Amino acid sequence: MSRDVQLKERWEQLVVILSDRFSQGEDLDLDAIIYLIGIQELGQIHREFKKDEKLNLMHIAICRLLEPYGYYEFEFFDDEGWPHYKVKEELPPLKAGEQSVLMKEAIVNYFLERGLIQ
Repeated sequence: MSRDVQLKERWEQLVVILSDRFSQGEDLDLDAIIYLIGIQELGQIHREFKKDEKLNLMHIAICRLLEPYGYYEFEFFDDEGWPHYKVKEELPPLKAGEQSVLMKEAIVNYFLERGLIQ
C-alpha cells in the first residue's frame, strides 16, 4: 500500500473517531483536531479558553506535532502549566496543500503513538 493511500485511510479513520467523540455529527476539520491536541498537551481539559488562549493551544499542538520532525524542541512548562517550545529549524516554504499533508501526517503519527488508530 502506498504511503499516500495509507495516510489517507488513517486520516479518515481518525476524523471519524474524533468526530464521534467531540462533534455533534459533523466531521472535525484539521484546525479543530489541532485544537484538540493542544488541549490534550496542556492537560487542562475541563475549562473554557479565551480567544488568545485558543490560538496558543493551536500553537502548542503544532509545536508538539512537528517536534519529531526536528522543527521544534520542548523547553519547559511555565508556572501555569503551559508548555513552551523553541524553534530548532525553520519550516521550509510549503504550499497550502503541502502544509496540510505535513500536518495530517504528523497528526496521524501522534495518534498512532497513542494507540488510538493502527
